[in-house]
Amino acid sequence: MVLYEVSVQIRADLSAAFEEYMRVKHIPEIWATKCFQQIQFDKVDATQYRTSYQATDLDNYQRYIDQHATAMRADFMQHFPEDCAVSRQVLHTQQIWK
Repeated sequence: MVLYEVSVQIRADLSAAFEEYMRVKHIPEIWATKCFQQIQFDKVDATQYRTSYQATDLDNYQRYIDQHATAMRADFMQHFPEDCAVSRQVLHTQQIWK
């Protein structure tokens, strides 16, 4: 399993618009790519959010990066061009306890 995590720090006055954009547009469009088996959107505090995209394997994650990421990132930047810090990381699951 591969986890692709995106953290966003945004101005507090943009939080409501950011949450709506993520829930109504951005995440549903990424979900529609069928690259990920689960997506989780979390709020850390008034200005910080994290979205975790879970892919079954590296091929599905790479398909997202190769075929969809550029357009998704460009659309995001059109909606939130300033006062927004984005960081990304990829985690490779070693073991899960249930």
